[in-house]
Amino acid sequence: MIRPYSPDDKTIVLSIWRETSAFAHPFLTPEFTDQAEAMIRDVFLDMAEVWIAEQHKHSVGFIALIGNEIGGLFLRPEYHGLGIGRALMDHALRQKGTLELEVFTQNNAGRRFYRRCGFVEGAERLDEASGQKVMRMSFSNP
Repeated sequence: MIRPYSPDDKTIVLSIWRETSAFAHPFLTPEFTDQAEAMIRDVFLDMAEVWIAEQHKHSVGFIALIGNEIGGLFLRPEYHGLGIGRALMDHALRQKGTLELEVFTQNNAGRRFYRRCGFVEGAERLDEASGQKVMRMSFSNP
């Protein structure tokens, strides 16, 4: 089931983000991760359109949208490969039609997932905050 985010979900969303980020982004420093979590908690969750994925009444993942930009798609690692991430992506595509995102170039699993969803890779740039390269990806409905 996919449902809208409510402010009561903040703690669980941050838990999902922290767990999944550690899994997908082991190359990030603890300092950057702490700063990113504070920004998500204090700024981004309040300004984003967030959708929560649930399995058996447990929140297992989310997608955060700011306009047509995917700010984050995070799914607890034990739920990868079950179609939940794809369901979140399809939900966002139905809402927006056209989507863009940035993904760390070292996040090979994430890049593969986005390509399977029909995203096209674009330009790379250095993310100054993390010191890591990110790749722009986009999707447009035909």
